[in-house]
Amino acid sequence: MDELNWLRRALHGVFAIEDITLGAAGGSAMQARGRFLIDSARAYARLGPVCRSRGYTLLFRRKGEDDLVLLMSAGARPAPNNRWIPLVLAVATLASMMFSYALFWEASDLTWPAIVGNMRKGWGFTLSLLAILIAHELGHYFTARYFGVAVSLPYLIPFPLSPFGTMGAMIRMKSIPPSRRSMLLIGSAGPIAGLIVAIPILLFGLSLSEVAPLPTQGGYSIEGNSLLYAALKFLTFGRLLPSGGNDVLLHPIAFAGWAGLLVTSFNLIPAGQLDGGHVAYALLGTRARYLNWATMGMLMVLGMWWQGWFLWAALAFVFSRVSVRPLDDVSQLAPGEIAIAICVLVLFVSIFTPFPLRLVM
Repeated sequence: MDELNWLRRALHGVFAIEDITLGAAGGSAMQARGRFLIDSARAYARLGPVCRSRGYTLLFRRKGEDDLVLLMSAGARPAPNNRWIPLVLAVATLASMMFSYALFWEASDLTWPAIVGNMRKGWGFTLSLLAILIAHELGHYFTARYFGVAVSLPYLIPFPLSPFGTMGAMIRMKSIPPSRRSMLLIGSAGPIAGLIVAIPILLFGLSLSEVAPLPTQGGYSIEGNSLLYAALKFLTFGRLLPSGGNDVLLHPIAFAGWAGLLVTSFNLIPAGQLDGGHVAYALLGTRARYLNWATMGMLMVLGMWWQGWFLWAALAFVFSRVSVRPLDDVSQLAPGEIAIAICVLVLFVSIFTPFPLRLVM
């Protein structure tokens, strides 16, 4: 009874209680059903610290016409970050990217002495792409820390037998975002930070590239166009490319910039636990599941032309099986935040590449 009386006192003037349930469905220690008497965001700012000091994690939910206040028993504090794992992965990814450069860009001689020698030429490509990936993850990291969300250090993922030499990077959330606003800004900070670095790198790389006739015989691949990539090529060369049998022969730094746009577009796919999925949930709430299913359907259709989309459709399905909702899932985005979410989704459309790589035989 002491806890019930404490909860009634804590909610006084903030929440009109209709009933309180102990051990409600979902594993909550206590659940109060009713309606908020003040703005829900202000209510969370007032009640959250009080509940934490009592050993509870506070959740706001809405069910039909009812507002729900749920108190969950607080779990163990997140373990401190292990700094050795990110460091080892960073060194492995650096070596993997340089090896991939030698394998895919300097492929005329595939003997080991030649590959090792050519790895030294890959610094421009490697550092450019690493800068984009690290900027992306640090955007997530510092924004999450600003909102008090516990996250791991960035993990770079080596993948030596691929054109990029990496599968990108990731950070792991160790706690739940407090609000839709925080979910939106954490999810969008990474792609925006990555693009701030990627676009100048791509423009610089294009300035080092040249337009030349495409080979008359097959056996080569062409990188796909997104709206933004096509616009940057037009800005640099004054015409749409490829056209008239000509295309840009990308300098390795330009290829790193293009890869940065591609990886960012992958992350912005509005599905599951991808960055775009977080932005979509912040904007649409539980209705984001309809966009999630539509996105998976679109990827399956595009997979008929580029089979890599079948993998991304499968990943989107897997990521959508685990739902991360903010602690306060009642408070809505402000108009300015809605504008940010819409701009991020428009940005996704501008950098999305329907056919990333096309092999010409």
